[in-house]
Amino acid sequence: LQYNRVWIPDNEEVWQSAEITKNYRAGDRFLHVQLEDGTELNYPVDPAALPPLRNPDILVGENDLTALSYLHEPAVLHN
Repeated sequence: LQYNRVWIPDNEEVWQSAEITKNYRAGDRFLHVQLEDGTELNYPVDPAALPPLRNPDILVGENDLTALSYLHEPAVLHN
């Protein structure tokens, strides 16, 4: 999963985009991510509910939501 981008919940912005900076292995308790502002953090995760993946930039602003690779709340709100 390294270098994939995900959405993580945020108290102020509802969802925040982050890039995974270290490979995630089953059973890890944290996901090592870097936020768009450069902040690095260890995001606690439940292995059964990893954060939703972010769509590629080419799909941002797509008029037809069914064209999105990943269709979930943060993807729809961002689009």
